[in-house]
Parts: sequence; structure tokens; C-alpha cells
Amino acid sequence: MPESVVVVEDVRSADDSPQSVVDVDRWERLAAASLRTEQAAGELTLTFIDRDEIAALNAEHMGKTGPTDVLSFPLDDEPMPDSDIPVLLGDIVISPAVAAGQCAEHAGTFDDEIALLVVHGVLHIIGHDHADHEERMVMQERELALLSQHHWGGPAPVGFRQDHRDDLGGTAE
Repeated sequence: MPESVVVVEDVRSADDSPQSVVDVDRWERLAAASLRTEQAAGELTLTFIDRDEIAALNAEHMGKTGPTDVLSFPLDDEPMPDSDIPVLLGDIVISPAVAAGQCAEHAGTFDDEIALLVVHGVLHIIGHDHADHEERMVMQERELALLSQHHWGGPAPVGFRQDHRDDLGGTAE
């Protein structure tokens, strides 16, 4: 299987979330390992952006007001036969400021929150969704498996949650 290329950038302004350190190499490795495990190959970009920028993208592409934690933009590019040009899988954007604000009640720690958002974004890029209960259960099972294998190296820590508070009633995020 061809390899994946993951390009990661932290383009936040200095005042967006200075306490939230983002290790781009670590998150590149997690995204690449997740793609490999899910047998997806191609080029993916992962960008850490400001709260205001993700709010604007959320309004433009999702029709929702305010910032969100992660947005995924699959490109659905088909491989070209007999070509060395990689398939363009898509783009993931994450707001570390939003992640920092929700991690205590969600994944538990900032690192676990970012890891969950990276894996969540990758799964959206390769076709998973959580529009209904059954899809969400499948997606969360894959998230947990990928995090256990590539982030924790074992079972999820006590206190780790995949659902946001507004998801607990059965609505999708």
C-alpha cells in the first residue's frame, strides 16, 4: 500500500492560546499511523488555527455560530491510474484554544483532547460520520481503537470521554 503524507502546521497567532503547546511532530505521527491502520493512503493536511479562524470556517461551511474544536474537509480525490501523484485526502483544522477549554469535561487532558480531535478528523476524512446513533458508535469504536494503539499504547485512561455534553442526549456534534 502506498504511504501517506501528513503535513502539519501550527499557524496560530501568539495570543490565541499561548498556554497550549502543540507538538506538530507528535500529531503528524498519530495522523499518519491512523491512516495506515485504516488502510488509507494519500496526502492530508492538519493545521492548528486560531479560535476566531475556526469560528469563521464553522459559520461558512457548517452554518453554525461560534468556534468548534475540529473541522474536516475531505477532498474525495480518486487515484489516477499509473500516477505517482498522491491522492489528496483532505484537510483537518483544529483549534487548540477550544480543545483547552473543553478537555477537562471531555477527553480529560489537553493531550488526550488533541489526540481525539486528530483521530476524529482523520476518520471523517476517510468517510466516517456520526450523523446517527449507529454511525456514531462505529466511529467512536474506531477512535478508541486508534487512540489505544497509537496514542496511549493501551486502554483509555480513567475519565476519558468521547461524547461532548450535548451528544449525551443522542444528538450528533
